[in-house]
Amino acid sequence: MVTDHRAVRPAAARAGYLPAAFAFAVAMAGTTLPTPLYGLYRERIGFSELTVTVVFAVYAFGVIGVLLLVGNVSDTVGRRPVLLCGLGFAACSAVVFLAADSVALLCLGRLLSGLSAGLFTGTATAYVLELAPARHRGRAGFAATAANMGGLGCGPLLSGLLSQYAPRPLVLPFVVHLVLLAASFALVLTLPETVAGTRPLRTARPQRAELTPEVRRVFVPAGLAAFAGFSLLGVFTSVSPAFLAEALDVHDRAVVGLVVFAAFLASTLGQLLVPRLGTARAIPLGCLVLIAGLALLAGSLAWAVLALLVLAALVGGAGQGMGLRGAVGEVAAASPAEHRGGALSALFVVAYFGISVPVIGVGLLTGPLGLAHAGLVFAACMALLAAASGAYLLRRAEADAGA
Repeated sequence: MVTDHRAVRPAAARAGYLPAAFAFAVAMAGTTLPTPLYGLYRERIGFSELTVTVVFAVYAFGVIGVLLLVGNVSDTVGRRPVLLCGLGFAACSAVVFLAADSVALLCLGRLLSGLSAGLFTGTATAYVLELAPARHRGRAGFAATAANMGGLGCGPLLSGLLSQYAPRPLVLPFVVHLVLLAASFALVLTLPETVAGTRPLRTARPQRAELTPEVRRVFVPAGLAAFAGFSLLGVFTSVSPAFLAEALDVHDRAVVGLVVFAAFLASTLGQLLVPRLGTARAIPLGCLVLIAGLALLAGSLAWAVLALLVLAALVGGAGQGMGLRGAVGEVAAASPAEHRGGALSALFVVAYFGISVPVIGVGLLTGPLGLAHAGLVFAACMALLAAASGAYLLRRAEADAGA
C-alpha cells in the first residue's frame, strides 16, 4: 500500500502559528515597500505613470507565474522549505532595490518580490491554519489573512515614514526590511513541518493545481470577489501616490503611506466581521461594501477631495477584507488537506490577476483620458464585476434553499 506523502501531521498542530503569521506579514510588507518611493525613483530615473503601473504589474505576473507553476508544491515538499525560499527571494528583491538606478532594475526587484509573494500566499495561509490547534482554527484563519493584508499595509507605512523623516530615503527602508527578513528566517527554521512524508526540495516539479468538485462549487464566486477586491487595492498601491501629488498637491510620502495603509488596515478589520456573518454570507456582503468603496473612489477622483479618497480606502478595504476572508474560508473548508495549498494558490492566482490587468488598464488610459478619468472607468468596471459576483451568490443561495 502506498502512503499518501502529502497527509498533514496532526501532531504539528500543537505548535504556535503566530511566528508563521509574523514571517508571512514581513514577506508581504516587502511587496508594497516601494509604493511611496516611486516619486523619488521617477525623479532619479525619469519615467511615465504608465511605466509605474507596468513596474507594479511585473510583481503581479511574478506571483501568478509561481502560483501556476509551483502553487501546490508545498503539498509535496513541505511548507517550511517553500517559505524559506520565499524569504530568500524577498531579500534578493531588497538588495536589487538598494542598487536600482534604471527601470530594468526596478522591474527585476518587483519580479523577485512577486516570486516571494507567490511562494508565500497559498503556502503560508495553509501553514498558519495547520499549525493552529483545532480550538484556535478560527483565530488562525484571521491571523493568516490579517498577516497577508496587514503586511501589505505596513510596507508603504514603514517606507513612507522612513523616507519622509529619516535619512537615505531609498536605502533605509530596504535595510530595515532585510533585518526583519533575517528574523523571520530564524523563526521559520524553528517551526515544525506540517506535511508528512515530504520529498526533497530538488524533486519539486511544476504541477497543475487540482480543484476537486467540492472546491469548484465555491471557487467561482470566491474568485470573482477576490479579483474585484484586489483590483481596488492594486489601484490604491500603484496609482494613488500620483493622484495625491498631481490632483491633491500632497507630496508628503508619510501621508501617501498612511492612505495606502488605511485600505489594508480596513481590509484586516473587515475580516473580523466574517466569523459572525459566516464565510458564505461574507462574500456577497463584502461585494456590496466594496461597491460603496468604489463609489467613494469615483467621487474623490471626480471632485479631487482627499477626505473621499480616505473614506474610499476605509470602506473599500473593509469590503475587500470581508470578501477575501470569506473566499479563503470557503475554499479551505472545501479542500482536502492534501490539495489545500494548491487550491488556495489557485484562488490567489485569480486575485493577483485583479492586481495586474486593471492596473495596467488604468496606466494605458491615463495618457488619453488623464489619471482621474482613467480611475473613473476602472471604478465603474470593478463595480459591475462586484455586482455580478453578488448576484451570482444570491441566485445560488436561492437555488440551494429551493433544493
